[in-house]
Amino acid sequence: MSTPTALRPTDLRGVRDAVLDSAGPLAIAGAGTAAWAGDLHPVDAVLDTTGLTGVIAHNPGDMTVSAYAGTPLRELNETLAAHGQRVALDAARVARGATIGGLIATADAGPAALARGSMRDLVIGATVVLADGTVARSGGHVIKNVAGYDLAKLLHGSYGTLGVLVEVVLRLHPVPKQTATLALDCPLAEAAGRAAPVLDGPYEPVAVEWRSHSSGDGSGPAATEAGRLLVRIEATPDALGARARRLLRALGSGATEAGAQEWAAHAERVRGRPEQAVLRLGARPSTLPGLLAALPGAATDAAALTLGVGTGVATAALPASAEDVVAAHHAVHAAGGTSVLRDRPAGLGAPAWGPPPSALRVFKAVKTALDPEARLGPGRFDPWI
Repeated sequence: MSTPTALRPTDLRGVRDAVLDSAGPLAIAGAGTAAWAGDLHPVDAVLDTTGLTGVIAHNPGDMTVSAYAGTPLRELNETLAAHGQRVALDAARVARGATIGGLIATADAGPAALARGSMRDLVIGATVVLADGTVARSGGHVIKNVAGYDLAKLLHGSYGTLGVLVEVVLRLHPVPKQTATLALDCPLAEAAGRAAPVLDGPYEPVAVEWRSHSSGDGSGPAATEAGRLLVRIEATPDALGARARRLLRALGSGATEAGAQEWAAHAERVRGRPEQAVLRLGARPSTLPGLLAALPGAATDAAALTLGVGTGVATAALPASAEDVVAAHHAVHAAGGTSVLRDRPAGLGAPAWGPPPSALRVFKAVKTALDPEARLGPGRFDPWI
């Protein structure tokens, strides 16, 4: 098997030329911070987007920024911080250099999605190069409309199969004046009940998450049996103390103030360990704790778990077993949820996806409309398409 041609354009014209000059199957690569979705089938070329970096235009008054898709979000936020602004996304991969385009393509998000939404909510415009070299824009000056699609949202969760994201326009939020984290130790089964007063009351938390104490290294209690409920709030320095005290009362006995390092530990659970199969799950918040606990291998000290109590998004880093991954996919599907492998050891041979969703016909139609020769990202949605 021949080695794919490496392409690393640095601007929009370069991306279009790269797409047109490579007639066969084409993969789109970012910073490589996660091995999401299905394994790629053989391709003729790999288009590396990390040469597409930097801010194109920043409008502080409108609280928007346009940037190249290969820009690491961490670096973009460092630039925006000088103006007291940020892209309010805290996915676990950001610390490892995840790019804007990669975060959109994988529909990745973090705890702050409870209050700020995902990239789908933050993206308000995009410039995309399609498989036939067409340059399309949405949310701004139109070069060519594409059958009325909102491209910025359409590419969210597309895993590089619909087009090459080149430029992105993002909605910004202010950098918070001050934050506080409150913590409560409890098992997974109690997390939703202990968080309910916070979510139902007038507290406006930015994030409410549970994480297992277990990191999956095979030591300590089972992942489902011991963990920590985390609540993050943002406020002015004058208001923060009173808000934190009210939240401590709402959380009840055992709740304490904690440091920001709690979120770094949460991100470690989300990323998982190299020897684990890491699944991202989505389901109704009311059913998700029980679903998460019942996954094969979850109730052991070889697993690591996180639960978005209000968002309905969880992560299960499980002992790597292809059979168990299949069983987990089917359990999630039976509960009306969704699941995807976001990382796994090389050669595991486990499917990235479970049974096909009800909207598969729509997705196939969109794929055919934008990439009729199925050039982009072959294998990412295998076996669905």
